[in-house]
Amino acid sequence: MFLDFLLPFTLKKIKVFALVGRSGTGKSFRAKLVAQKYEIDYIIDDGLLIKDDRILAGHSAKKEKTFMAAVKVALFDEKAHRDDVARKLQGEKTKKILILGTSEKMVCKIASRLQLPLPIKTIMIEDISSQEEIDKAIRTRRIEGKHVIPVPSIEVKRSYPNIFYNAIRILRKKKGPVGLGASPSVHEKSVVRPEYSKRGKVIISEAALSQMVIHCVDEYNPEIKIKKITVKDDDMGYRLVITIDVPYGIQLGGNIHELQRYVIDNIERYTGILIEEVNIIIDKITQ
Repeated sequence: MFLDFLLPFTLKKIKVFALVGRSGTGKSFRAKLVAQKYEIDYIIDDGLLIKDDRILAGHSAKKEKTFMAAVKVALFDEKAHRDDVARKLQGEKTKKILILGTSEKMVCKIASRLQLPLPIKTIMIEDISSQEEIDKAIRTRRIEGKHVIPVPSIEVKRSYPNIFYNAIRILRKKKGPVGLGASPSVHEKSVVRPEYSKRGKVIISEAALSQMVIHCVDEYNPEIKIKKITVKDDDMGYRLVITIDVPYGIQLGGNIHELQRYVIDNIERYTGILIEEVNIIIDKITQ
């Protein structure tokens, strides 16, 4: 109990860095190089807490059998999962940590769930990779279903032998003191094929997502009438535009913001998909 009381205060001293890019653009592949540049010892990637070449806590989203389940793991949706990682972080006396995500919103959500501060610096994948490298990574993901975990193969084989595919080594020169030359460092990464990538991607249709929105709004306040729902899907998540009629007397500011939060929280909780934005348009005040 004493540890639970101290946990938020100790973790708030950590400096959080973010590495952001669309799914499959090579974030995990380059995570170690970014961590080395900013002298970061710890990485959060797809549900795992990684230090140097070891998995310290968490469990990998790559082992999940469905895409939706993998997203939930990556977002630390389960309390036991996030508490395990947060306690490990507290015990390690971490000073800097790098969180990988498909959007800044996703990184902030992960940081919040692990009781960490918001990022002090965000590095976009486009800042550290050429367009040719990003396109190649996307092709590898889409065509071959290959993903990267930024730890040596021995770590992955021990915990996730069923998804291990191959190991790759990256040689990088480290700058040494003047006159001493440069000393090379070797980063080994593991290539895996998650179960969900073998089965294909799970996509929620606009109709299914619209039905969830209708259900959420009706649960929140059955007097609010939906006139139109627009769904937009991109690599950062889903964006919703909901046009409604509201009864006269409803407190517009607070209640509508609460409705936005209610829709986002419930859809993310039950589907695992990321809702990037919910815009609500009030078309008419009804009697």
